[in-house]
Amino acid sequence: MSFGKGCHLHLIDGSAFIFRAYHALPPLTRKSDGLPVGAVAGFCNMLHRYVEANTGPDAPTHVAVIFDYSGKSFRNDMYDQYKANRPPAPEDLVPQFPLTREATKAFNIACKEIEGFEADDIIATLACQARDAGGRCTIISSDKDLMQLVGDGVEMLDAMKNRRIDRDGVIEKFGVGPERVVDVQALAGDSVDNVPGAPGIGIKTAALLINEYGDLESLLDRAEEIKQPKRRQTLIEKRDQIELSKRLVQLDCDMELDFTLDELEVREPEPDVLLSFLAEMEFRTLSKRMADQLGVEAPSIPEPQAAETSDAGEESVAIDPDAYECVRDAAALQAWIGKIHHRGYVAVDTETTSLNEMVAELAGICLSVEPGEACYIPVGHKKGASDDLFGGEELQDGQMALNEVLDMLKPVLEDPAVLKIFQNAKYDCKVLSRYGITVAPIDDTMLLSYALHAGEHNHGMDALSERYLDHTPIPIKTLLGTGKSAITFDKVPIDEAVKYAAEDADITLRLWKLFKPRLHQKQVTTVYETLERPLVPVLAEMEMHGIKVDRDTLSRMSNAFAQKMAGLEAEIHELAGESFNVGSPAQLGEILFDKMGIEGGKRGKNGKYSTGADILEELATEHELPRRVLDWRQLSKLKSTYTDALQDHINAETGRVHTSYVQTGANTGRLASTDPNLQNIPVRSEEGRRIREAFVSEPGKTLVSLDYSQVELRILAHIAGIDALKQAFKDGQDIHAMTASEMFDVPMEEMTPELRRRAKAINFGVIYGISGFGLARNLRIPRGEAQDFINRYFERFPGIRTYMDNTKAFAKEHGYVQTLFGRKIHTPEINAKGPRASFAYRAAINAPIQGTAADVIRRAMVRMPAAIADLPAKMLLQVHDELIFEVDDSAVDEAIAVARDVMQGAAEPAVKLDVPLIVDAGRGRNWAEAH
Repeated sequence: MSFGKGCHLHLIDGSAFIFRAYHALPPLTRKSDGLPVGAVAGFCNMLHRYVEANTGPDAPTHVAVIFDYSGKSFRNDMYDQYKANRPPAPEDLVPQFPLTREATKAFNIACKEIEGFEADDIIATLACQARDAGGRCTIISSDKDLMQLVGDGVEMLDAMKNRRIDRDGVIEKFGVGPERVVDVQALAGDSVDNVPGAPGIGIKTAALLINEYGDLESLLDRAEEIKQPKRRQTLIEKRDQIELSKRLVQLDCDMELDFTLDELEVREPEPDVLLSFLAEMEFRTLSKRMADQLGVEAPSIPEPQAAETSDAGEESVAIDPDAYECVRDAAALQAWIGKIHHRGYVAVDTETTSLNEMVAELAGICLSVEPGEACYIPVGHKKGASDDLFGGEELQDGQMALNEVLDMLKPVLEDPAVLKIFQNAKYDCKVLSRYGITVAPIDDTMLLSYALHAGEHNHGMDALSERYLDHTPIPIKTLLGTGKSAITFDKVPIDEAVKYAAEDADITLRLWKLFKPRLHQKQVTTVYETLERPLVPVLAEMEMHGIKVDRDTLSRMSNAFAQKMAGLEAEIHELAGESFNVGSPAQLGEILFDKMGIEGGKRGKNGKYSTGADILEELATEHELPRRVLDWRQLSKLKSTYTDALQDHINAETGRVHTSYVQTGANTGRLASTDPNLQNIPVRSEEGRRIREAFVSEPGKTLVSLDYSQVELRILAHIAGIDALKQAFKDGQDIHAMTASEMFDVPMEEMTPELRRRAKAINFGVIYGISGFGLARNLRIPRGEAQDFINRYFERFPGIRTYMDNTKAFAKEHGYVQTLFGRKIHTPEINAKGPRASFAYRAAINAPIQGTAADVIRRAMVRMPAAIADLPAKMLLQVHDELIFEVDDSAVDEAIAVARDVMQGAAEPAVKLDVPLIVDAGRGRNWAEAH
């Protein structure tokens, strides 16, 4: 058939099918030889489902599966960092790529890829050709980059959601029509493809700008008219970058193809070819089904090692928000409770009025017991201010009473025989605890993902859903809005809330079913069960208790910092010979490099000098003015980030600050502290240390600090097998003085503070793969002298270089490194080129050491509540290697003894270290005194 009017072309995004299939299936290997074929199995199921669904009068006349060609495209010639952030494909997926091409051909579907071009460009060219020939084109993909093609006979189909994307769908996604999608993308950039865009401008802002000015070129030409200063400056200074970004996102619709549309005509599969391929792959289920449909005998195939079907295959249950139930009475809720007891597990999610668990009120609770089977129980939805006379406090109709719901659910949520599954369990558990419910036992899909995939991607529900379920959840902003007009969830109409809320529980359950079996397959069950899951209630209790902060102390410090900043400004102006705005990078650059003639100035594309911390740190090794500016910036940060901001974080009811710990915040297992961040309070400067004076104990109580002594150096000595360091730790020597003595051939009794300080900087710097430049900046000494120190260090302790080389080699071979407790930290950038490889090497070297230290303190924290249960003591904070407690004055000595014992023995019995773990203890009325 010659392609023309009345013809309908389907173009399938092959790469999307492959990755969807890979992530949806558990590992599957061919029984005969162990070849990974899980992605191929899912891919074949998806092709089969596609063929079955596309029959009848509206069936395509032409179809092709379009693949990305491995290697670089012409866009890499435009911009060498294009897609530089993308990790390499999983090791077990690589051999399956060619097999998916074979699978496509076995189904007798055209299979196309072109070297140097991306699949999107081939799709764009074919879609335009089909439109120009008078036919229609449906692109089977949800890729936002393809939305620029929609219109005039070209549409998209998101096959996983069975949702068509037309012009209105594009406007809903981008805020502009298809013809302006590239303009919006050029401004917003793309972190996945590493398209730079305009810093600070997202999709929504980009759409507003394009709609106002018509197109990108007009916007850039009229950028001076923009009233918002920062946005105006960005558009002017980053014009070249924005225009490059547009060229990167613009699809090529005029490729020279070595085939024609006519060659893509739909063809029936040839039974022998298709069944031969399926038999070779050892896909018994699909082989039998296809043989039945084709009316031939199924080939004999050995039993497989794993199931061939999954959410990517024919047995999947679609995520359909319209199918969820709204529970409005006790009878309906009791039916769900019966389902929960029958299953023995339930996915739970709470909808609340705030992200702050200390003040959040329940709007509703979501439950899911099977994929596709979920409900929402509204309990606190209020009418909007326009609906009643009481400013939105009257409840919407059709809700059970909150107390009735909690009374019915409390026995289930506290039942030790029913597993409760959450995404970010700590949040929901804290919310429910304020309503008198102690949830246990729990599983957490966020932490399951973290144990399985640390270093590969983030672990938020939306990202996990898109990556592993190929489903984009309903965006919360579509319900709440944004900016000043945003509402809280309790003001959302119940019928709209049901779809969003129940979908969260449904997705959580699906992720749990996918991730939980993989713990054993990936050999990280112990990590999850001993380090991640049991830490959730420990952190929740610490956060709920909080720590007292004295507002008056913070206020006095803010005033003192302001005065000292003024003094520094005067010194800086005197050194510069004129007054200028010290906080202005542009003015500072002119002073340093134009007026004072200091070498090392570099102008950006905007013509202004760069004066970032790295530049100033290097200059500070030889010049006083940049030293003073760095001091000024440090005080400015302390004032704005801590002494001013911390006052806003004091809870009005408790008088305490309640930080939140993020277990997945660092790839190595280190906890992150947020809202506020209490882990980054500087301790090197006197001013930074003083901030801890504001953290105080209640009357009659004492703050106790227990801090691991040089734990990472001890772990390095063990892992790298450095006998001199191990012996020094066993003998209780001053490790920094010993290192200085070894390196500089100075007897211990003649050690100077300066030599010890330099040795200390090297000791800790080496763990992080510090360079000569980095050490020079830390010590403010010439780079050559710093590099000599590092070279001498490796000569004195050759085991460290051996450890580094072995760790790099292991990471390159396996794609991850490991802590002593089995935590896997993936290293997707380890085989990259250029600066990314250097960073990946340093991260890989550091991860087993920092990760093991993080695991040690996690083990201590998990054991601590039981150890101090009979003492009048509470664990309040964790700051890297330090734990902070609040203890009754009468029990301080006993609490220190118990906690120290737990911490020093935390590694055992799992790991027997060659060096002792030592814990230093302190006490005081405030944190500064205790540390």
